[in-house]
Amino acid sequence: MVSMSRLPEPDLPREVVVTVGPMSHAEVVAVARHGARVSIADDAVEGIAATRRIIEDLAGDTQPHYGISTGFGALANTSIPPDKRAQLQRSLVRSHAAGSGPEVEREVVRALMLLRLSTLATGRTGVRVETAQAYASLLNAGITPVVREHGSLGCSGDLAPLAHCALAVMGEGMVRVGPEAGADQEAWQASPQELIPAGEALGRAGIAPVELAEKEGLALINGTDGMLGMLVLALHDLDTLLTTADVAAAMSVEGLLGTDDVFAADLHDLRPHPGQARSAQNLRDLMSDSAIRESHRTEACTRVQDAYSLRCSPQVHGSARDTCGYARTVADRELAAAVDNPVVTRDGRVESNGNFHGAPVAHVLDFLAIVAADVASISERRTDRFLDVARSHGLPPFLADDPGTDSGHMIAQYTQAALVSELKRLAAPASVDSIPSSAMQEDHVSMGWGAARKLRRAVDGLTRVVAVEVLTAARALDLRAPLTPAPATAAVVALLRGSGVEGPGPDRHLSPEIETVVDLVADGRVRDAAERVTGLLH
Repeated sequence: MVSMSRLPEPDLPREVVVTVGPMSHAEVVAVARHGARVSIADDAVEGIAATRRIIEDLAGDTQPHYGISTGFGALANTSIPPDKRAQLQRSLVRSHAAGSGPEVEREVVRALMLLRLSTLATGRTGVRVETAQAYASLLNAGITPVVREHGSLGCSGDLAPLAHCALAVMGEGMVRVGPEAGADQEAWQASPQELIPAGEALGRAGIAPVELAEKEGLALINGTDGMLGMLVLALHDLDTLLTTADVAAAMSVEGLLGTDDVFAADLHDLRPHPGQARSAQNLRDLMSDSAIRESHRTEACTRVQDAYSLRCSPQVHGSARDTCGYARTVADRELAAAVDNPVVTRDGRVESNGNFHGAPVAHVLDFLAIVAADVASISERRTDRFLDVARSHGLPPFLADDPGTDSGHMIAQYTQAALVSELKRLAAPASVDSIPSSAMQEDHVSMGWGAARKLRRAVDGLTRVVAVEVLTAARALDLRAPLTPAPATAAVVALLRGSGVEGPGPDRHLSPEIETVVDLVADGRVRDAAERVTGLLH
């Protein structure tokens, strides 16, 4: 899976202060992906302490309180005597840390730990101040708990992933150790992660293991933080990818001798979807002053309409943007939420609730997987037109130097087609599935974690599909010489050529060139090259 946004992002904070208010997307990305440090605001510390006093008062109550003096899930009616309540919390974390499969990426684990800390800071969970502080300490020390990919149903929170993190805070389980937060960006991204026992890692960092008290184990695992963290990271990446898809589309329309007349603002005003208007504006700006475009603005050009994959790019890309806009709204609401069960209310009640259900997040995660598949699908169709002499308007078969002897970009399109096919499979929604658990107490679940995991693969696949289109379109634009492309698309071609991706010529090993362009797309350099000419794209 390609690592998105590898280059440092100077607009992101280097330290994030966790307050009682909602966390921003930029703060999540800064901590999760770029190793920003974390601290807890004084007002949040006061709120955490005040709520903890309520829990301690209830601990001796003869009336049962879920998660304080009872078991969990289907065992909620089982009373736990006072002398076993600390063991109850430890047992909860140990038993729920039951994940399996490959390790989850460091940025995802850091995001879910940060977002759990954000909920703890609301003063609605009942943990002690030192327990919340332990999460900040692990993040700052560069200690990343080993979390396994499989284990969350996305209901009652991301239980297993969060339990693996809570286990590490207790000094148990395995962790990865890298540079401390706030380290040099290059060192943060490149440094290997040493695998060691959590107790050893905490000892090295001078962090005391947490002895969990009443309610704390439950508060540390009952949230949508994993799926939300992956949603925020995906939205960050899609913001770059959808703009880059407009760049790729402009290069293809231009290289295929298409018209930019269909991108006129008044035509798109007739159907006032905001994302569509933004995408059309981008295409107009990107194709501005193209000698290739002007060359066929004559009576000799008899084509009345371009194919849908060219003409309808703003409609498809624009709908993707609008879907991302809705997903961002859901993420913003979730970032402002206090997700736990039971929750401590402002008037001191401890109430069970269903806010841990991941449906709102799971639904938009699935929507975005559909978006990724569709944007990739139209990108592949534009690429394929370059390779077919019946549709490429004068370009050599497969853009080959010596067709027959050379195959050109024939198999690069196969790679795209394989990726698009996989993306279509990944677009099948996870959130419509539900497998009852916990002796039918938890009889409807969101599968939001699974939706988030497949969205990460979908974003990776979209990155690669767009990269192949950029690679192919750049070759086609070179083959239109002596006609010259628009300054913005020419800047993208120049970026590729300056990055070791050669222009037209005999066949050569193509995979390294594809991977180079994948990196250029993923970290935003393709978009940036175009924007140095056009100004900020929309």
